[in-house]
Amino acid sequence: MLHKALRHLRRYHRMTQEELASRLEISNNYLSEIESGKKAHAITVDLLNRYASVFGVPVSSLMLFSEELESDKRSEKIRVAMASNVLKVLDWVAADDERRA
Repeated sequence: MLHKALRHLRRYHRMTQEELASRLEISNNYLSEIESGKKAHAITVDLLNRYASVFGVPVSSLMLFSEELESDKRSEKIRVAMASNVLKVLDWVAADDERRA
């Protein structure tokens, strides 16, 4: 999810990939692959330090933002699963009520 956090951060600051790639001193294609997740494994500490410098935030904030995105994703899956279970219970209750009526 770090790659998504970095993409969101760039978009929040209304920067194009070309602008950010230039400031990070990497190619636009490389940045595109990082943000898409194709090269997420290539995100180094050095690159994170450059991101932090460009956006004026500590590296720890980048990591925390990434963790929050992952947490939101898990929370959404849990909410969907719970809603499905609640609907099944409500269907069962409605069917039971119909049988008794």
